[in-house]
Amino acid sequence: MTQHTPPFDGGPDAGLFSPVRAGTPVEQAVSETAWLQAMLDAEAALARAQAALGTVPHRAARAITRAARAERFDPRALALQARQTANPVVGLVAALTAAVAATDPRAAEYVHRGSTSQDILDTGTMLVCRRALDLILDDLERTATALARLARRHQQTVMAGRTLTLHAVPTTFGLKTAGWHRLAVDAADRIRAAHRGLPVSLGGAAGTLAGYLEFARPQPHPAPHGDYPQQLVTAFAAETGLARPALPWHALRTPVADTAAALAFTTGALGKLAADVQVLARTEIAEVAEPAAAGRGTSSAMPHKRNPVLSTLIRSAALQVPLLTAGLTQCLVTEDERSAGVWHAEWLLLREALRLTGGAAHTAAELAGGLTPDPHRMLHNLRLTKSQVVSERLAALLTPRLGRTRAKDLLAHASLTAEQQQRPLLDVLATLPDVTAHHTVEELGQLLDPTAYVGAAPALTAHALTTATPTPTE
Repeated sequence: MTQHTPPFDGGPDAGLFSPVRAGTPVEQAVSETAWLQAMLDAEAALARAQAALGTVPHRAARAITRAARAERFDPRALALQARQTANPVVGLVAALTAAVAATDPRAAEYVHRGSTSQDILDTGTMLVCRRALDLILDDLERTATALARLARRHQQTVMAGRTLTLHAVPTTFGLKTAGWHRLAVDAADRIRAAHRGLPVSLGGAAGTLAGYLEFARPQPHPAPHGDYPQQLVTAFAAETGLARPALPWHALRTPVADTAAALAFTTGALGKLAADVQVLARTEIAEVAEPAAAGRGTSSAMPHKRNPVLSTLIRSAALQVPLLTAGLTQCLVTEDERSAGVWHAEWLLLREALRLTGGAAHTAAELAGGLTPDPHRMLHNLRLTKSQVVSERLAALLTPRLGRTRAKDLLAHASLTAEQQQRPLLDVLATLPDVTAHHTVEELGQLLDPTAYVGAAPALTAHALTTATPTPTE
C-alpha cells in the first residue's frame, strides 16, 4: 500500500498530540506569533528607553515602534534564517530594519542600537512568561475559589480515607478538598513570586553594556550623563513593565529556573487533584463525577463510557512538565558569558512547559468548578468493611486496659475473623470477653459508627480555609 507524506506547509503547531492546551488561552499567549511580537516589543521598548535618555531620536523610536508588528514578518522565513545564526533575532533585526527603512530611512540606523540577540530574545521571553503566568494565575485563583466553596459545603461529609489504595480510617470530603485547595493556593503563591521576578535583559555582547555606551556617545545626540548604563536599564524596565535585574543575566539563568520551578510545582499540585478524581470516579467507587458536557469523555469503541477526560488531561501535563523543567534547571550550568547551546536549549522547553501548565490550570478551573461529589455513595463505600475502618478507635480505647500489643493483636484477629466469615465486626467483638468486660454491645455499636470517627477533620478544614485565602492578582 502506498503511503503519502504530506508536505510541510509552515502552519502552526495544531496541538494534535497536546489536547490539554489545545484551544486554551495560554496557547495563543505562547504561540510563535506571540513570541515574535514579544521580541519586537523588546526592540521597540529599547528604542523608546534610549530616546528617553536622549541617545536615540524620538522620531526614530516612534518609527521603530510603528514597524514592530508581528503580522508584518514571516516566522517561517525567520526560522529558516536562524539555521545560519543559531537564533531568530539576527534575521528579525534585519527584517525590522528594512521595515523601518521603508517608511523612515534615517530611523533605520537606530534599530537594535548597541544591543545583542540575547537581550532581545530574553526580554521577549520574559514578556511571554508574564502574559502566560497572568493566565495561569487567574485560573489557579478560579480553581482555589471553587475548591474552597466545595470544601465548605462538604465540611461534614464523611468518606473513607484510603492509604496504599485500601480503606484506612474515615475522613471528610471537605478535608480532602481543602487539601486540593491548599495546593492550588501554594501554586498561585509560587506563580506570583515568579511573575514578580521577571526581569528585562540588558547586557550587550558580553554582559558589560559596552555597545550601549559607545553608541550613546557620538554627536549630534547629547553625551550620556551620570550612570548611563543604570539609567538605561531602569528606562528599559519601565518601558516593558518588567523588573530591573541586579546584573545582566545572559549566563545567570535564575529567572528561567525560578519560572520553571513554579511551573513544575503547579502541575504537580494540580496533578494531585487529577489523580484523586480519577480514583474517586472509578465505576466501583463512583464518589465523584467530572462536569458533564456534550461529547466529552466518549469512547471510540464503548458507547456506555464517560471517561474522566479533564483529570486525564491535567495528569498528562503533570507528568510532562517536571521533565521539561528539569532540563531548564540544568541550563543553569552554562559556560562563559554566553553559552553555545545551553541558552538555545531553553526555548522549546520553556514554551512547552508554559503551555502545558497553562492548559492544566485552565482545565483544573473547569474541573473544580463542576466537580460533583456523591455523599450517599461515599457513605455506602464507608460501610463496606462493616466497621473495620474504625478498628483504630477501639485499639486506642482498649490499649490502657489490655496493653498495646494485646489490644492490637486482638483487634487484628477479630477483623480477620469478621472478613473471613463475612460478619459485622460488632458481632465478633461481642463474643470476646476481653472486649465485653469493658464495653457493652450498645457502646461498641456507637464506637464502631464510622461517621462518628473523623477526628479533627471538620476543624482542620475550617482552619485551612481561613488561613489560605487566595490573594487576588496584582
